[in-house]
Amino acid sequence: MLPQNTLSHAHKMKLRWFVTLSTLPLLGVVTAFGIMPHTDAGSREIKTVIEEIALPASAPNAGIVTSFWRSERIQRGDTVAELLRRLNVEDSAASDFLRKSKSAEGLRQLPVGKEVQAETDAVGALLALRYMGNDAHQVIIERSGSGFKARTLAALVEKRIQIRTGEIKTNLFSATDEVGLPDPAANQLSDIFGGDVDFHRDLRKGDKFTVIYEMNYINGEPARTGRILSAEFVNHGRVFRAAYFQTTEFTGDYYSPEGKSMHKAFLRSPLEFSRVSSGFSKSRLHPVLNKWRAHKGVDYAAPIGTKVKVTSDGVVTFVGAQGGYGNVVKVSHQGNFTTVYGHLSRFASGIKKGQRLGQGQIVGYVGMTGMTSGPHLHYEFQQKGVHRDPLKVALPDGKPISEAQQTAFMEVTRDLFGQLDTFRSMRIAKLD
Repeated sequence: MLPQNTLSHAHKMKLRWFVTLSTLPLLGVVTAFGIMPHTDAGSREIKTVIEEIALPASAPNAGIVTSFWRSERIQRGDTVAELLRRLNVEDSAASDFLRKSKSAEGLRQLPVGKEVQAETDAVGALLALRYMGNDAHQVIIERSGSGFKARTLAALVEKRIQIRTGEIKTNLFSATDEVGLPDPAANQLSDIFGGDVDFHRDLRKGDKFTVIYEMNYINGEPARTGRILSAEFVNHGRVFRAAYFQTTEFTGDYYSPEGKSMHKAFLRSPLEFSRVSSGFSKSRLHPVLNKWRAHKGVDYAAPIGTKVKVTSDGVVTFVGAQGGYGNVVKVSHQGNFTTVYGHLSRFASGIKKGQRLGQGQIVGYVGMTGMTSGPHLHYEFQQKGVHRDPLKVALPDGKPISEAQQTAFMEVTRDLFGQLDTFRSMRIAKLD
């Protein structure tokens, strides 16, 4: 009986554990439901609402390009079609207009190198085309409806002040080219200081110059070199300065800070740039005659055709061929001075006996006529009939500023000379 009772008791214990374990999940579920919040979702009515919402207007995107500009220059042998191709224009109507219209005739006559600008849309249709006409006016051709129309704008002309400073290494022209000084301004520079500096013989390596000048612009592009306003040239330690001053309504000249005229009564040389091949001498072996004889002038070696300038105001006393001089021009000047220009290849147009000449006016061109072994200019300077060395003779000064204009001269040129002072200081500071 004990074994039976024992088994019965063990069976009962297993059954209790089974019931306990099987009810644990149910207790967890009851607990879980017990902590959830009470809702009345089941009692609410669900409604669908439809409403139109106006979107804000979108701002145009500034980054989107709606047209394109392109620039090209006229090339040799260009046609309208070829030019439009390089400008990325694909527009048959524009091509027909530019090839046939009288208002576009100027485009078809543009010289090589002229710039043309075109505006096109995204597919290559021409919107506008512009270029500078040969008369410096700007021509604009624009789309108008289904066609095109042209209009002309007056040229915008302006003067700008330019400043260049440089140093001599070999010659004046090389130095001015190196700093971008235009040739017309370089020629003015040599004329201004030509009475004090012989640009053939006096230049030294390390000589310095500063030039303040006007440049004329048309529609923003440089067109013509204007007048030098003030300049400085340092030659072998000697400082020369000049500024332009209007003496009358129509005339002016260059003067030193003290009011002394920079223009001597005579230019030191009748040629802008050349080389002295033979100087003034009482005894020289003649290159053709092979004999010792006096050389009463100065020979300037230069290419045939180089312009020859009269060195002072005067009157022509002789034009023609004369023995060993070949083609020669003789000019008489005030103060009993005479100048001679020999071996010319030809005379300047209109030169004749009795004609009045102004200093710097062209009288002829370098050649090798007469008794000569090569192309050069023979130049003589006579005073009261006596031959003098043109390279050494003391040249008479021009007229200084009058006393009546001294005050006005000082006021006008103060800033011009002051600017030269500023650039000198800058140059010295740069060296330091």
